[in-house]
Parts: sequence; structure tokens; C-alpha cells
Amino acid sequence: MICNQKFTYVSHSFKMIPPVRLDRLSALLEGLAPRVEMMRPVPGAAALSLAATPGQLLYLHLVAQGGVRLSVPGQDPVAVPAPAIVICRADTAHALQPLSGNAFEPLTSAQAFFDGPVASLLLGEFARPLVVPLDGADASLRHVIELISSELLEPRCGQPALLDRAGDILLIGLLRHLIAHPRSTRGLFNGLSDPRIAAALVAIHAAPQNDWNLDTLAKQAGMSRTSFATRFREVMGHPPGKYLGQVRLSIAHRAVQSGLGLKRAAKDSGYTSVSALSRALSRARVVD
Repeated sequence: MICNQKFTYVSHSFKMIPPVRLDRLSALLEGLAPRVEMMRPVPGAAALSLAATPGQLLYLHLVAQGGVRLSVPGQDPVAVPAPAIVICRADTAHALQPLSGNAFEPLTSAQAFFDGPVASLLLGEFARPLVVPLDGADASLRHVIELISSELLEPRCGQPALLDRAGDILLIGLLRHLIAHPRSTRGLFNGLSDPRIAAALVAIHAAPQNDWNLDTLAKQAGMSRTSFATRFREVMGHPPGKYLGQVRLSIAHRAVQSGLGLKRAAKDSGYTSVSALSRALSRARVVD
């Protein structure tokens, strides 16, 4: 017996859901605890000169017009045409002067303080001053620089609140730019620019206390152990275990400095025992 069956086809409307993009910065920013303060330009100044000082901070010099010459003791001067950002650590003495034949435009600068436990890892990326050309940079970064420069030169109501927020946006925009356009062949920004290695780095930054090893980190990256270890070393300049150790040691060191006991510091940073943390701190003191 053949049964004649009627089938009803129901048309469903499916909405395409874009894939979730990896957030490469939020976990790192939490560990950095950044705070940005704008520096007012000095009208009529012939140059800007800053002495080396201690502290976990970066100077961000915004070259919006004309151009400057960056001078650092012991290094050849560098011409910096606008638009660009010059990034210098606080412990690097440096001076900015107008390029030959140009008037010295009032220079807008910012101080980016890092109060978080992994600040030293970011600051290590700027052992030498870095010039970041902004030709072709994302429009949002260029716009915030224009906004800050305009606000400092022509103050208006609510300026302090505006500059506080604009400074944060400036730093995040700059870090995004450095990830999209790394300025060196190895290092943190190179790692974050690689989608697979970035997945492992984000996992470390988000939960350094987890029981990470080569297997689990390679799984985060979606790679085999061997491929992951090789690629990590290529883009970061050292093996995964060393970077994980640096992150954990930085967190533990800050916890101890803050008055937390070794037991709490070991737990928060991922060390298996107080003795393991004590040995790591002792080795770090010997290296220093």
C-alpha cells in the first residue's frame, strides 16, 4: 500500500550572527590599570625636554602638525614628520625640537601611568623610544588626537572630564594601532597581532592562576604542541613557559609589595606553593 503524504515545508528566516571576535586588550588592560593625564602645551617654548625619572609610565607626544626632531642621549636624532606619536618611557631622557625651518608648534603630550601588576611587561616593549607614524591609522585615533589638541589650545566647559575620557580613548586607540601594525619583529604586540597566539596570550592575561601548560595553551590557540611552541617563540621572542612565568612573577611581586602574604600571593598568581614562589622571587633578585 502506497500512502500519499503531504509534506509542509516551513520557511525559516535565519539571522546571520557574526563570529565573536577575540578581545585582545581588555584582560591586558585590567592587569595594567592605566591612568592617562594630559600635559598642557607650553606656548612659545622653543623645545620640549624631559629628564629621566623613575616610575612606571610612558610619555605620549602627539605630533599633529609640522614635525619634530627626537633627540635621546647616545642615539642619533630622528626626524618625526606629522602625523605621528612619539612614545618614550619615563626613564629615558629625551628632547623634541622643531625640524629645520619649521616653527615649533605647541606640542600636546600625555603621561600614561600603569599601576597594575603587569605594567613591567608592557613597558619592556618600549626600552627604546618608539615613533608611530599615523598615516593610514584608524580614523577614530586621528579624531581623538585632533579633539585633545583642540581642547587644550581652546579650553571649553567641562574640559577636565573630557580630557580624562579622551586620554583613555587615546591609549586604547594607540594600543589597537600597535597590535594592527607592530613596529618590531618580536614582542607582545606581535603576539597579539597573531590570531592564534593572541588567543593563548588572552587566556594567560585573563586567568594567570590557572594550571596552564604547553598542552592547554596550545589548545587555546587551536594548534599542535610543537607548532604552537615554535610559533610562540617566533613572534614573542621566548617560549610560552617563560612568558607565563613573567606574568605570574609580576603579579606575585606586586601582591607582596602591597602587603599580601606569600600564601595569598602564590594563590593569586598561580604558583603551586609558597616555596615555589619564594624560589622564583629569589631568582629574580639575583638576576636584578
